[in-house]
Amino acid sequence: MSETRRRRRWPWIVGGILAVILVPVGILVFPILTHQNQGVSHQSNTGVEWPTSVTAKGDDGRTRVLSVASSEPGGTVDTSALMPGERLVVTGSGYDGSRGIYVAICVIPDDPATKPGPCIGGVPDQVQETVEAGAVQYAPSNWINDDWAWRLFGARSYDNVAEGTFTAYIEVGDPHDAKIDCTVQACGLFTRNDHTALSDRVQDLYIPVAFG
Repeated sequence: MSETRRRRRWPWIVGGILAVILVPVGILVFPILTHQNQGVSHQSNTGVEWPTSVTAKGDDGRTRVLSVASSEPGGTVDTSALMPGERLVVTGSGYDGSRGIYVAICVIPDDPATKPGPCIGGVPDQVQETVEAGAVQYAPSNWINDDWAWRLFGARSYDNVAEGTFTAYIEVGDPHDAKIDCTVQACGLFTRNDHTALSDRVQDLYIPVAFG
């Protein structure tokens, strides 16, 4: 191959490499940059001190339901006396399936317009891995996002995107560390928008919890 022909090919090769890199990045970043906050969830007191299910109608008009149950068949959850290592199955409906959410036990903020946190276990690791459909992996925090690109980084899919239903598998972590102490601070089992809409509070629902 002549030197001239090689030089002509280099711009095409470089352009192809840049396209392979930049197109996926654009697909991930564009929705984050263009997102408009939808408001707050308007969760109100259920009248039950330690509920296992809460409902709220957000500013976006969606009615969301968040529930928690024991991982043991027929088992019950005492949300007033959780224990480290206890396994919980968290379900939700009515969520905006076009947006990812984190599910974790976090400090309840004084202002509902403030992001919940810190959270036990922090946010889920965004390490590239493949989570098989239907796989059950318990962790202190779960990440739900139906976008194929984010699923490559460990996110679980919604059960039904249109209905906004999901299932998360929480293994209760240590209630206190350098950033959080749920034996002293008021904490709740939360859902909130993931890093693609961090300042949007419309999907902030929580079930109050305490530790035995």
